[in-house]
Amino acid sequence: MKVSLDWLGEHIDLTSYSPEELDHLLTFAGIEVESIITMPDKVIVAEIKNIKPHDNADKLSVCMVDDGNKDLRQIVCGAKNFKIGDKVPLALPGAKLGKELSITQSKLRGTESHGMLCSQKELGGEDDQGLWILPTESEIGESLNTIYPTIFDLEITPNRPDCLSHLGIARELSALSGKNLKGNSDYAVSETPHRIADKSEINNLDPKKCSFYTTRLIKNVKVSKSPCWLKTKIESIGLRSINNIVDITNFVMMEMGQPLHAFDSNGLKGGICVRPAKEGEKFAALDDLNYDLSIDDLVISDDMKAIAIAGIMGGANTGITEKSQDVLLESAYFIPSSIRKSSRRLGLSSDSSYRFERGVDPSQVIGASELATKLILELAGGRAEKEIVVFGEAAEVPPNVPLDAEKCRELLGHHLKNQEMFAILEKLKLKKINEKDNISEWEIPSFRSDLTRPADLHEEIARAYGIDNIPSRQAGWFSKSSEADHFFDFIEAKANELSSIGFYEARTIKLTSELKIVDCVCTDNCNAIAIKNPLSDDLTHMRPGLIASLLDISERNLHQGAERLRFFETGTVFPGKEITEEAQHLAILVSGPDQNSWLDPSPEPAGFFTLKGVLERIINRPIELSLADQKEANAAFIANITINNKAIGCAAQIAPSRARQIDARHPIFVAEINLNLVFEESSRQIIYQDLPKYPAVRRDIAMELPYSLPNIEIEKVLREIDSNLLESFKLFDLFYDETGNQMNENKKSIAYSLTYRNHERTLKSAEVDTEHEKVLSKLKTKLPIEFR
Repeated sequence: MKVSLDWLGEHIDLTSYSPEELDHLLTFAGIEVESIITMPDKVIVAEIKNIKPHDNADKLSVCMVDDGNKDLRQIVCGAKNFKIGDKVPLALPGAKLGKELSITQSKLRGTESHGMLCSQKELGGEDDQGLWILPTESEIGESLNTIYPTIFDLEITPNRPDCLSHLGIARELSALSGKNLKGNSDYAVSETPHRIADKSEINNLDPKKCSFYTTRLIKNVKVSKSPCWLKTKIESIGLRSINNIVDITNFVMMEMGQPLHAFDSNGLKGGICVRPAKEGEKFAALDDLNYDLSIDDLVISDDMKAIAIAGIMGGANTGITEKSQDVLLESAYFIPSSIRKSSRRLGLSSDSSYRFERGVDPSQVIGASELATKLILELAGGRAEKEIVVFGEAAEVPPNVPLDAEKCRELLGHHLKNQEMFAILEKLKLKKINEKDNISEWEIPSFRSDLTRPADLHEEIARAYGIDNIPSRQAGWFSKSSEADHFFDFIEAKANELSSIGFYEARTIKLTSELKIVDCVCTDNCNAIAIKNPLSDDLTHMRPGLIASLLDISERNLHQGAERLRFFETGTVFPGKEITEEAQHLAILVSGPDQNSWLDPSPEPAGFFTLKGVLERIINRPIELSLADQKEANAAFIANITINNKAIGCAAQIAPSRARQIDARHPIFVAEINLNLVFEESSRQIIYQDLPKYPAVRRDIAMELPYSLPNIEIEKVLREIDSNLLESFKLFDLFYDETGNQMNENKKSIAYSLTYRNHERTLKSAEVDTEHEKVLSKLKTKLPIEFR
C-alpha cells in the first residue's frame, strides 16, 4: 500500500523525521517499507500546444510543448490519450527514470525528440494507460517533485488491516514517536441521524455475510473533474482520477480504510437487496469484463439485476458518469471470509476487496459515509437526505483483554515499569478499565481486532518499546547434542563426501505427479499418498521416493548437452498409506563416462559396479546385492541392497525405453537407500587400524556353476566360513557363452581371488594350502559347483 508523507502530515507532525528515519521506525515496528518513491529530478509540467502525425511512423505523434521557456520543445510521443491544452509530465534530457532509463536528446524515426512525455507508471505510479494528464491548475515548468510528495510503499501484514489507510499509519506513527495526532481524527463519532430501513429500501437476505449495510441518497450532484488538491492526492499514491464522485470514495477509503461505492441512483429499479448470487448469474463489472457468479458469491442488486459484487466491484450499468445526477452512497461491513472466497474464485481483486477480506473497522462505517457526503456536497453540490438509512448493527467491539505486568516483564527479559507499559498501550488507543495486583484489564479499540489475548498485548508493548532497546542477556544456551543432531551431521557428511567425488546435489519439492510416481523404481510406488486439494496436476501426491526427481533433473541436463550425469539428493520421502512414518532417503544417479584424464582420455561409460563402488564408499562397508523379484515397467532390473542381513534400499538400471524418452545417450543406473537404517548400523566411534605388518597370500579359484545360481549365494557361504586366516575375497571374472560352443549355455564360470593373512606372523605355504582346501570343501558341500 502506498502512503503519502504530505497526506500523513495532515494527521501528525513528521517534520522532524527524515524519510530514512521513518523507514527505520516503521520497519522495526513490523511494517515493512518496500520502497521510498520520489519524483525524479528534471521532470516538469508541460502543456501540449500542437500535435501532428509523424512522417515516418503511423503510431507516433510529434508534439510541440510549452515547458516554461521562450521556445516550444519538440517531443515525439507514442501515446494517444491527450489533446492540445493538456498538461503532462515532461522528462528533460538528463532525467533518470528508475534504475535503467536515462533520458537523452535523440532521433525517433528520423525526427528529433528533446525529452519524453511520461505515463504515471514510468514515474512510479500504477496507471500505464497513456500519458499522465495532470490537473489543469498545475503551473507550467514546475518540477513534479514539488507537486507530488515522497511516497512510502508499505507491506502490511494480513493481521493489521487498521494500517491500510493514512489515518491508520498516522495512529501507528503517533504511538511509535510519541507525537499526538492533529485535531479530531476520530471519524467513528457520528453526527448524522440515521433510521432503520424498511424492506422496500434495503432487504438483506444474507445477514451472516453482511451484518451492517447503510445507504444515503444525494440528489442533483454535478459530476465533473476533481479539483487539483483531490486529483493530486489520489494520483500521488498511484490511483487514477476518474471524476469527483468516484475520486471522493477512493479518497475516503485511503484516508480511513473504509471502502465505499457510489451508484447512479437513476439506473436502479426499486430498492437495494443484499442476496446470494444465482448459480451461473452473469455480471458485467466496471472493469469491462463479464463474470459468472455462483451461489457462494454475495451481490448487491435492485429489483431487476445485480448491481455490484459485494465488497469487490460495482457493475457497469450503475457506474457514475458525467450524466449522473443522483448518487446512492453505500457503506457497509462484509464478513472477510466471504469476500476473500469470492475474490479468489473469480480472480478479481480490488482495493475494496483487499480491505474487506482482511477486515475493516465496523465502527467507522457511518463515519466514512458522513465524510464522503460532506465532500460530495462541497465539490459536486446537490442535496443529501438528512438521515442515513441502515440495516443491521455494527459488529461488536473486541472483548477486553487482561495484562499481567509481571509475566510481561518475564517474557521480555527486561524490567519495564507498569506505567511504561500502560503508557504504550494508551498510545495505541487501548483503554485501561481496571487494575489490581499487577493485573489490568484493557478495552480494545474496534480497529484492532487482532488483539484478542494477553500475548498480543505483550507483543504490542515489545514492538512499540523497540526490540532493539531490550538488552540481550544471553547469546544462547548450551544444549547437549541429541540423536537428531547426530543424524543431521551424518546426512551432511554423506552429502559432502558425494560432492567431493564429483556428484552434484539436487533439491526438489516433496510433491510429485501420478505420472512420475512410476519412476520411483526403488520404492513402493503403488500406495503413494494423494493430496486432498492439489495445487496443480503436477503436484498431486507426496513423493514415495527421490529417483523420479533425479530423472527429471537428468532430462533437463541432457537437453542442455550434458553427457556425464552424477547427481544425488537427500530428503524426506513418504513411503505410502501403510507406512505412516516419514523417512530420510539418499538417491544416487550415474550415467555416462567418468572425467577425462591424461591417463584415460576416453573413459568408458559408468556401469552398475561404478554405482556399487559409490554406495560402498558412502556406507563405508561392503554391501550385498541380490536381484529382486518385483518387476517395474521403468527398470531393466532391480537389486536389493543389504548390510548385516538388513535391507536398506535397492539399486536398478533404468529401462532403455525410459532412458530413450529423456534422450539419454548412455545407460542410467540409480540407487536409493534409507539413511535412517544406515545410521542405525553405523558406528560413531572412530576405529583406527594398524597397517598389516605381515604379507598376505593370494589364491585364485575358478568354478563352474548353474547360470541361475546368484553370486550372492557364493559370497554368503564365504562369509559363513569360520576361518582366522581368510581376510577377504573379491570377484574378478565372469564368463558365459550363450551359444553353447565353449560352455553349456545353462552354465557360467566365476573366478574369485581369496586373500589369507596372519596378523602375528608370516604364513607358511602348508598352512595356506590347508585353509584353502577347507574353503573349497565348504563351497563344494554347500553349492552345486565344480572347480576348474
